[in-house]
Amino acid sequence: MRPSSKKEDSEERKPQPRVRAPIVPPLPSIVETVIDSAPDTLQGEDRVRFLADQVNALLEKDRASLREHMRIFTKRTVDLGASDMDAGGMGCDGYFWYRVDGDKRRYEELGQYTEDELDMLFLNLLQERQMQVLFEEYSLDFSYQLPVEGRDGRRRRFRATCYFDNGHLALNMRAITDEVFALSSLDFHPSIEKGFMFRHVRDGLTLITGVTGSGKSTTLDAIVDANNEDVPAHVVVIAKPIEFMHDPKRCIVRHREVGKDVRTFKEGMVQCLRQDPDIIVCGEMRDPETISAALEITDSGHKVFSTLHTISAIETIERIIAEYPTDEQERIRNRLADVLRCVVSQKLLPKIGGGRILAKEVMWMTSSSRAAIKNNNANEIYQMMWEGGKMGMTTLEQDLYRLVRQRLVTPNSAMDFANNKRRLQSLMR
Repeated sequence: MRPSSKKEDSEERKPQPRVRAPIVPPLPSIVETVIDSAPDTLQGEDRVRFLADQVNALLEKDRASLREHMRIFTKRTVDLGASDMDAGGMGCDGYFWYRVDGDKRRYEELGQYTEDELDMLFLNLLQERQMQVLFEEYSLDFSYQLPVEGRDGRRRRFRATCYFDNGHLALNMRAITDEVFALSSLDFHPSIEKGFMFRHVRDGLTLITGVTGSGKSTTLDAIVDANNEDVPAHVVVIAKPIEFMHDPKRCIVRHREVGKDVRTFKEGMVQCLRQDPDIIVCGEMRDPETISAALEITDSGHKVFSTLHTISAIETIERIIAEYPTDEQERIRNRLADVLRCVVSQKLLPKIGGGRILAKEVMWMTSSSRAAIKNNNANEIYQMMWEGGKMGMTTLEQDLYRLVRQRLVTPNSAMDFANNKRRLQSLMR
C-alpha cells in the first residue's frame, strides 16, 4: 500500500460538505400562478384582499396541499419543544422563527419565502368569515388544530394570531400543551391551593396575572383540572380562543369560544347566570365591561377566575380601578375589595440546566388587605405579602430568592426578573 502524503491526510481529515435533503418540499405551482396573476399596482391591504379572493376560489386539493405545508412548519414547533412559531411580514424576513426555552430565532433550514407566498399560506388557514374579521380589525385571534398527535392521542392545538405587518400578513402560533400540570406541581402553599378549590371556597374572584407567555393559561388549566377531579360541579370556560379542552370528569366543563360560541366576554359571562354554573373562567378581563361583569357575577356568589396583563398584585388592583372614570373609582374600589380572593402574578425564568421555571407573587385577601384597598392604600399590600408567609403569601422577590437558594435559577436571572430589585438585593446579601 502506498503511504499517503501529508497533503492527502489533510484533505481526508477536512470535513466534507453535507448534501441535505430538503426539509420542506417546494410550494404547489398554484401559488406561483396566483401570485403572477396579481396586478403590480395592487399593494398592501388591496393585494392581500386579492390573494384572499383567489385562495377562497382554489380547488380543495390545492388548499389541502397548502395546509400540508403549514403542517410541516407547525410540527417543527412540537419537535423543537418550542412555545411559539412566528412568520410573515417584514419583521421575519421570509423565515420561520421559533421560541425555544424563552429565546426566539430563525430556522433557515425551513427555507425563505416571499411575503406573497406567506400571505397565501396564512389565508388558507382561515374560513371566509375569519377573513372578514381580519380585514375589519387588521388582526384575528383563532384556535387551530393540526394533525399532530399529542401524548394522549389528541390532535395538537395552537392559539394563533394573524395580523398585518407593513401591508402583509404575519402569524404567531402558540403551542397549547397536550397535558395539564398537576396543581401540586406549581408549588403553591397548601392554604392557597385550598383556596383555589370549590370544595373549600365557593365564591370570590381569583386573578392570575403576568405578561404574555408567563404561563397564566397553564396555571388556570391546572386549577380547572384539580376542581374537575375533586367535586361534582359545573365549570364554564369563556376564552378567545379556547386552548386546552378539558374532558368532563366529576364536573361538566363547557368551553365557549368568543367569536364562535358567544360574541363577547361580557355576553358570555352574563349568559352564565342562566346556565347554573359553579365555577366561571373568563380568559381575560380586557375592558371595563368585562371587569364589571366579572365583579357582578362574583358578587352573586359564584367562584370566578380570570387573567390580566399585569406584573404584580398592587399593579393588578390599580389597573382594574384605573379602567373606570374618576367618579366611579371609589365604588369599584369598594366592590373589588369585597369580592377579590387572591391575586397570583407570575413570571417564567430560564432554569439552570435548560427549560424555564415559574416564579410567582401571591396575595391572599385578608381583612387588612381589604381595608388597604378600600382606603386607597394599595401600596401597603406589598408589606402584607412580605410578612404573610404563614398564610401562603409571598412577594415575587421572596420567591425568586427561594429559587436561587434551591439552585434552580442564577442570581443574575433572579435580579433581571425582580420587580423590586432593592428588596431582592437585601435578601441575597
